[in-house]
Amino acid sequence: MIAVPLEPLDPGVYREIVRRTLAEDFGWGDVTTETVIDRNQKAKGIMLAKAPCVVAGLDVAAEAFRQMDPAIAITLKCADGHRCEPGHVVAEYHGYAAAMLTAERTALNFLQRLSGIATLTRQFVDSAGGRITVLDTRKTTPLLRALEKYAVRVGGGVNHRSGLDDGILIKDNHIRLAGGVGPAVTKMRKGNREMPTEVEATTLAEVDEALDAGADIVLLDNMSTADITEAVTRCRGRAKTEISGGVTLARMRDLAATGADYVSIGALTHSAPAIDLSFEIEPVTG
Repeated sequence: MIAVPLEPLDPGVYREIVRRTLAEDFGWGDVTTETVIDRNQKAKGIMLAKAPCVVAGLDVAAEAFRQMDPAIAITLKCADGHRCEPGHVVAEYHGYAAAMLTAERTALNFLQRLSGIATLTRQFVDSAGGRITVLDTRKTTPLLRALEKYAVRVGGGVNHRSGLDDGILIKDNHIRLAGGVGPAVTKMRKGNREMPTEVEATTLAEVDEALDAGADIVLLDNMSTADITEAVTRCRGRAKTEISGGVTLARMRDLAATGADYVSIGALTHSAPAIDLSFEIEPVTG
């Protein structure tokens, strides 16, 4: 749970994903564009925000256009993380019209999805007011985790685990199979001391078990605000605390006031609504 500097994604992360997504849409050919549009027709396209948003995924969208037209000229009018209002032009494209039309939906799908995640994350971060660190989860779209977690960073959030090898988190099923919170934490601490041991607790009694066993982080799962506050008091100086479950924007201010260190929100990636953006194109002569 370390904040990662907001740096552009390595194209190697998304180039093949974009290629496969274009292939999924293209199939045997873009029958409409190939029939209606002259292959040598040049055009100018603009990517336009139609709703308030935090834009994310501009490089991924650009990759979709470049794979169809390597010579396309792209001018970004803002950067990932920029707050846009309706009518804001986020990018301009100059190149072959047919290539733009074929890449349009793929580019929009990535940009709308990632901007939706960044926008929702920023809302939670703003509501937290700097009093608690907003984390994401592994509840991501299959094969799109790196992109979606990047969008969380764009929105000001912090990535939790990128995969099962990226941190210890003993959850309810582990606990049942291990025979309880205490035994699970004890086994983990004996077997792996390279990473902080985090364990889920659903009651204050389980919080005490976790602390007695030496947990480094206690995940307070679906607890009331009053119990969270008490759990934070018990953990202070002994373990860090993470709130999880039932986290909404309406609760954020109260949760941030409990003194917990982190709050993890699956909705950032599994329920973020796509942002309304449009791609508008017009012919260029000469």
